[in-house]
This record gives sequence, structure tokens and C-alpha cells, in this order.
Amino acid sequence: MMGKLPAGQNALFYDFCIDNHVPHDHLLRQIDLFLDLASLREHLAPFYSHTGRPSVAPELMIRMLIIGYCFGIRSERRLCEEVHLNLAYRWFCQLGLDGKVPDHSTFSENRHGRFRDSDTFLVLFESVVSRCMAEGLIGGEGFAIDASIIKADANRQSGVPGNEVRQHLDPEQASRPVREYIVALDKEVERTTTAKNISLTDPQSRWTAAPAFYAYSTNYLIDIKRNIIVDVEPSPAIRSDEVDSTKTMINRVEQRFKLKPERLIGDTAYGSAPLLDWLVED
Repeated sequence: MMGKLPAGQNALFYDFCIDNHVPHDHLLRQIDLFLDLASLREHLAPFYSHTGRPSVAPELMIRMLIIGYCFGIRSERRLCEEVHLNLAYRWFCQLGLDGKVPDHSTFSENRHGRFRDSDTFLVLFESVVSRCMAEGLIGGEGFAIDASIIKADANRQSGVPGNEVRQHLDPEQASRPVREYIVALDKEVERTTTAKNISLTDPQSRWTAAPAFYAYSTNYLIDIKRNIIVDVEPSPAIRSDEVDSTKTMINRVEQRFKLKPERLIGDTAYGSAPLLDWLVED
């Protein structure tokens, strides 16, 4: 006999446990097992007012951003929608069935405000590296260095010659990336080189030849024992800046984790004389 859907009628009581509906091998279960955000609230305390209405818990927003990163959800608006609908996401965010999901505008305000000003993501990243060290996953004997090209949200039509960029930038009407670039220009009194073409939309990015677009470089320092990333440094997509980022990361890892490698692995782009001389002298 062919079955049919029951009549739509709301039950008076439900016996439902969200934990039973998240697979035991789900990625978020594995992350939750080791994720420790206990120090996050203390770190962010100076960036919140002591009066007024309570804010959205920063731990919740960090958990949601981890979901977005792990599952490739780049839109904050879509991330909020997915967390609202997905049981595994709700479980990971400790929202239960009726917990309220923050508005997407809250993410933008905090990610570009409190989280950015307080280096929250850096603190979270370093806590993960410290945990990997405690678990014996990092050897510290050898590091590898490489960079990935990240396309900037800017097109070729927004570019102007580098020596003309000042006259096109209006600090009063500029977006955040432009304001930051203007501040950087003011600090660099003796600027030795100027890019041939600079985007007015995102002036800190750089034009790359192949493929042809404005871009950044994400530079990674990787411990070779278990391929654990121990540091990350962004830079414009310029070879010289990528090499300088290597020095920054090696010094920072030594300062913060007391790790100094005996070997550094990289492609021929990192074989320039200044970097090699610095490694030998250091």
C-alpha cells in the first residue's frame, strides 16, 4: 500500500537531542574536541564597554567563522543562514534548536573592529600552534616557506599610475583599505619604489602578470614534521615583500614559541642573496 504524509499538526511535546543528529565522524566534532576558547573572553574584555546591552558572545562568532572557513562559506550573510538551518552547525555553535543566530552585520562590525584591533585571530592561531606543540606535532628542526596568490576585489579599470595615486585618493570619502594605505604612505617618508599601477579600490594589492589581476600573497611558514603551519604573514604580491615576510615569520616564531629551525626549504624564488645572507648571519 502506498504511504502518505501525515496531516500537518504540531505536537505538544518533542523529545529531540541535537547531539544524536550530528555524525560521530563529522569534521566539527573533531575540531570541537580540541578547540579551547577559554582565554578569548579575557583577551577581548578591554575592547567591550562595561555598560549597555550584552553583546553577542565573541566565542559564538569565532565558532561561526571557523565553520565558514572549513566549509568554504565566504559570505557572512550566507553563513548566518547556514548556521540557522544546519543542525551540525548549530551543535558546534552551542545554539541548540532555538538559539538566535547573529545578524550578518554583526560579523562585519566585529571582524573589522574589535577582532581586528585586538589581534583576536592571531591569538586564536597561536593557541592552536601551542596545542600542536604540546601534542608533539611540531618538531622545530626544519621549516618550509611558500606563498599563495589571493585575488583582490579590484579590477583593472580602477587602476592609475603609481606616481599619480596621491591625487586620486580622498581620505574623507575613502574606504577602509584606502585609508590604511594612505596612513602607510604617510609613514614611508623615504619610499624607494612605486608600483607602476595601483588600484584605487584596493591600493595595497599589486598587479600580477600571470594571471593578470590585482592580488595579495599569503605567506606560510610550515613545520615539516607534520606539515603544521606555524605562522602566516600577508603581503602585496611582490617577490621582495614575500622574502621579507620570511624574515618576519622566522623571527616571530622564535620570539613567541622559542623555535629556530636548522633548515629552511623553499623554491628558487627564495634563493636571493639578501635572504641567504640574512639566514647565515642570523
